[in-house]
Amino acid sequence: MTTITADLEVESGQDFAVELRSGSHLWAADEPEDLGGGDTGPNPYEILLSSVAACTCITLSMYCQRKGWKLHSISARFEHDRVHARDCDDCEADAAGYVDRVRSQIFIEGDFDDDQRTRLEDIARRCPVRRTLEGGMSFTTEAVFAG
Repeated sequence: MTTITADLEVESGQDFAVELRSGSHLWAADEPEDLGGGDTGPNPYEILLSSVAACTCITLSMYCQRKGWKLHSISARFEHDRVHARDCDDCEADAAGYVDRVRSQIFIEGDFDDDQRTRLEDIARRCPVRRTLEGGMSFTTEAVFAG
């Protein structure tokens, strides 16, 4: 099980700055200044995209390592936007309201033949984080009030 804690102290003067922790790892999230934040860290959507980008790079690297393929480097660019469903050419016909879209480019440098390139393109779509997001998630929330 993965556990992340998020702490926001409004009294700090940074109304949207959140401290995130997982084990010994500490990082931050915030909103940009034009949305009332202090821009002290990436916004939540940027963190979400970074987890998919990281997972994609790691998945490809692991796959190449297992296959003994000569990989030099991987980099990924992910973009998120939200559009009206009626304006989305790539969306399913029954979508209504807004649709979140993610576009990605994966840059893979290595010595690969055409079959290996085709396989790596397929593997890039199979990272576990992406599959979780595409499959949907179930959330259970309990609000615990102090004071």
